[in-house]
Amino acid sequence: MITALDHIAVAVPDLQKAIERFKADFGLPFDGTEDVASAKTSTAFFPLPPTNIELIHPLNGEGPVAKYLEKRGGGLHHLCFRSDDIHADVARLKEKGYEFLADEPSPGAHNSLVIFIHPKSCDGVLVEINQPAQDH
Repeated sequence: MITALDHIAVAVPDLQKAIERFKADFGLPFDGTEDVASAKTSTAFFPLPPTNIELIHPLNGEGPVAKYLEKRGGGLHHLCFRSDDIHADVARLKEKGYEFLADEPSPGAHNSLVIFIHPKSCDGVLVEINQPAQDH
């Protein structure tokens, strides 16, 4: 079941500059960075309980976020909903006709399981479903 808005992801062309802006200009708490090789992103975390803001940047200049930045520049990339049973949520949404970008959830940041719903299934918005590591 979907339990919360897990995070809002913002694609940024310059990760360090964006980190400094969110820390210094907005005064947000910074919780470090993590490279997520499976998604080809470097991610910076700003927890704002009960949700987070994540800045995402292409890892090694490649992957889907690199293509996004080339096409659109920086901006809102996706919304992520937290799940306590990602497999059940995927099955339920597939039954309703939602299309996913992968067949099964894959590893994400903080050892979570993640899967993305195709934007055409959600009025043009890329939606991620995330099950935290402690829940799987």
